[in-house]
Amino acid sequence: MAKELRIGLVGYGFMGRTHTNGYKRVNDFFPELEYRPVLQAVCGRTEEKAKEFADQWQFNSYETDWRKLVARDDIDAIDIVTPNDTHAEIAIAAAEAGKMVLCEKPLARTAEESQPMVDAVEKAGVANTVWYNYRRIPAVTLAKQIVDSGKLGKIFHYRANFLQDWTISEDLPQGGAALWRLDAKAAGSGVTGDLLAHCIDTAIWLNGSIKDVSATTETFIKERMHTQTGKVEKVEIDDACLFHCHFENGSLGLFESTRYARGHKALYTFEINGEHASIRWDLHDLNRLEFFDHSDDSKVRGWRSVHVTDGDQPYMDHWWVPGLSIGYEHSFVHQVADFLKSLEEGTSCEPTFRTALETAKVCDAVLKSAAGRCWQDV
Repeated sequence: MAKELRIGLVGYGFMGRTHTNGYKRVNDFFPELEYRPVLQAVCGRTEEKAKEFADQWQFNSYETDWRKLVARDDIDAIDIVTPNDTHAEIAIAAAEAGKMVLCEKPLARTAEESQPMVDAVEKAGVANTVWYNYRRIPAVTLAKQIVDSGKLGKIFHYRANFLQDWTISEDLPQGGAALWRLDAKAAGSGVTGDLLAHCIDTAIWLNGSIKDVSATTETFIKERMHTQTGKVEKVEIDDACLFHCHFENGSLGLFESTRYARGHKALYTFEINGEHASIRWDLHDLNRLEFFDHSDDSKVRGWRSVHVTDGDQPYMDHWWVPGLSIGYEHSFVHQVADFLKSLEEGTSCEPTFRTALETAKVCDAVLKSAAGRCWQDV
């Protein structure tokens, strides 16, 4: 008999859909898991929208006050998919109520705001994780296995970028339900906390801790109308960010993110260059990992493209036959599966709040470096 994990979801936007899809599909494709997520309740400020989401995605009930959701006895885990400025208050209250806590990235707006969240879940001893979902794409997980195997040898370079183009229009307002990411009060930062946080988390996971950074940021459109006040106000988020860094293992890092790269909707890539081999990955071709091995015979030496769909590759034994691909949404199914497995085994599901705090500290250092035009220790 499966054990129920009764989910209380706070928020019903884009990430609310990705997480809910993960909960709904996980037991279909990971039937061996002891736990079964139950969509117990969704919470949102607008009753009509909360009810509509609950009906569409088959939640048992809905709330319009997250405090009531946290207080309910029929909820085991709180999943936070709200704007960044609300993460800390909800997570701390949930932990104090003895609930497991799953939080969308970034952990909070700053490391200072994130630290009490870490303290709360650790004091309460509740299971916790942060949804850095790109770790769970099979090709990225395979990259982790290759790095850990030592095949690359000593690492020299790590480079990553995350490019979008959706905020170029001067007509976009800042703030509001759909555009809170343009409001520094809600988001904390722009591309640094939104996009580079993904790149940083993956980089730390694959290549170890970042020691120091040197960064520059730019806000291309200086003023926008604010949805809440109706007035034209200064834009305080970063539209673009570039930084380079030293990793603790001695390698160099180069990172770029922008929402002003016309023609790019979500181009996320990384490449790692080592003494013996290199690997690279591209979100737009997410089922492939490219691998270069210098030990190959010189006559045939070159980049090889590994199609990550075979059953002996990460997660793929749970899906289709070799050669048939999976997509972005499956990374959330995998994170749910890993979280449920961690509950069975009594282990942590990475990244935990404490792990995600390291990414928050790097983001803070990047912004401080850009503001001070100097190298900044993490």
